[in-house]
Amino acid sequence: MDFITLLSTNSAWLLVTVGLFSLLIGSFLNVVIYRLPIILERQWKHECKEFLGDNSDTLYDAPFNLVVPRSQCPSCGHAISAWENIPLISYLVLKGRCISCKTPISIQYPIIEAITALLGILAAWKFGYSIQLIVFLPFTWVLIALFMIDAKTMLLPDHLTLPLLWAGILVNYYGVFTDLHSSVMGAMIGYISVWSIFWIFKLLTGKEGMGYGDFKLLAALGAWGGWAILPFVIFSASAFGAIFGLAWMLLKRQETSTPLPFGPWLVVAGWVALFWQPTLTTLTRNYFFP
Repeated sequence: MDFITLLSTNSAWLLVTVGLFSLLIGSFLNVVIYRLPIILERQWKHECKEFLGDNSDTLYDAPFNLVVPRSQCPSCGHAISAWENIPLISYLVLKGRCISCKTPISIQYPIIEAITALLGILAAWKFGYSIQLIVFLPFTWVLIALFMIDAKTMLLPDHLTLPLLWAGILVNYYGVFTDLHSSVMGAMIGYISVWSIFWIFKLLTGKEGMGYGDFKLLAALGAWGGWAILPFVIFSASAFGAIFGLAWMLLKRQETSTPLPFGPWLVVAGWVALFWQPTLTTLTRNYFFP
């Protein structure tokens, strides 16, 4: 029995394999979460200087991308070896501290690895050995990166949202989660609905209530799950965002004008919506077209 056959016939092997592979992906997602905003900031600064005709900038001559340079301790510059970068295990062995300078390592790293593995296992349990699982896993990985980047920087990079949008339409060209018509309508309605709320709020208050990345993210979610998941996504994200925002202001004593990211709640609602997509689609269509 070959390994692929084993995965397709033995659910335990599938869950373990997906869980272990997702741990490795979680480690890479930590790199994306940390480095992508820096890459974009450098790119924007370079483009601004280029536009202004300023060629004096040599600060970013050294390559910096998702592959190079090697990961290192931000405090002492110690290069992270392979054995120090084993998902979850290295953090536990090192007791959450740099082996060189003993500076605490952010708890974010093992948490992201563990969450990525957990969501991967849930996906394997839900979809089994199927094309849905194969495409749902990358969908999950991108959403995890978007959640953390927006939570930390208030940024939803086009480098992630736009490929996610087109991937959703491509996936549903083959009817993996919904039909192509519903996918395209989901992308259009997703974008226009939040875009309309943005402009209505801005005209009434003179302020911008959300960023353009939110439009693209909701369009991407609509492309993956179809238009029928959008009422659940919008309502759930708004409700959880409002509850969190109120709790955050009370705990941190922040002013009501303090901006908070909306993308993380779209991510959570979108993941749940696609996970339970058939049920939500049936409920929504029965409600609007009884």
